[in-house]
Amino acid sequence: MAHEHIDIRTDDGVCPTSLFTPDHGAGPWPGAIFFMDGLGIRPTLFAMSQRLADAGYVVVLPDLYYRAGPYEPLDVQAVLASGSVRETLGPLMGSTDPQRAAQDSAAFLDLLEGRDDVVHGKVGTTGYCMGGAISLTVAATAPDRIAAAASFHGGRLATDGELSPHLLVGDIRGRVYVGAADNDQSYPPEMAGRLVEALMAANVDHCHELYVGAAHGWTMSDFPVYDADATERHWTALLDLFAGALR
Repeated sequence: MAHEHIDIRTDDGVCPTSLFTPDHGAGPWPGAIFFMDGLGIRPTLFAMSQRLADAGYVVVLPDLYYRAGPYEPLDVQAVLASGSVRETLGPLMGSTDPQRAAQDSAAFLDLLEGRDDVVHGKVGTTGYCMGGAISLTVAATAPDRIAAAASFHGGRLATDGELSPHLLVGDIRGRVYVGAADNDQSYPPEMAGRLVEALMAANVDHCHELYVGAAHGWTMSDFPVYDADATERHWTALLDLFAGALR
C-alpha cells in the first residue's frame, strides 16, 4: 500500500501525518480526516484510510500522539492481553484530548484546502474509539469547514466533563452519524441517550444507530472483537454519510 508521509506543523509541534489518495482517476476529490483510535497509528488504520480514499476521497490520517514523542507501532494483541492497557496507553492518550485535537485540526484542514487534488469546500471526518469524540468536537469547533462527522464505537461522548462533545453539538452545522457498540462500557445506554437528547435539542441532522452484538472496537481488524459483518455495515453508513454531504 502506497501513501504519502507529511509532517504538519501545529501550534504545539510537528504532527506526523499520512495522506491517502484514490488508486484511480485524477480528481479532484472531497477531503476527509480519519481520527485514530487509542492504539495509535498502525497498519490497520492505513488499510482503513486507503479504503476510504479508494471510495473517492483524499484522506488525512494524523498521529495525534505526536506531543508524546516518537513511539514504535503497538502490538495490539500483546497490549490487550497484557492486563496493563491503561499503563501502556496512559502516557500516549494523556498527550491529547478532543480540545487539543480540534486545535490541531485547523492545520489538517489547511493542508486539504491547499491541495490541487482536493475539492475546495467542506470536509468529512470520521473517528474511532477516542477519535469518535474528536470527530464530533471538530465538527462543532469548525462548523464552517465540516460537512459530515462520524463516530464509531466512540467513547465518552456525553460526560460530566467540560470537554464532553455533547456540550458543543449546538454549534454543529453538518450531518452527524454515531455508530454505537452494543457492548461498550465507555458509551453505555444512558450516555447515548444524553447525546441524542443534545443532538435533538440542537436540531442537528443526525443518525444514531446501535450495532447489536458488536463490542467496543468492532471495526478494527487487529482486535479480538473484530466483527466483519458489522464493519461492512459501518462502511456503508460512512460512505452514505459522506456521499450525501460532500458530493
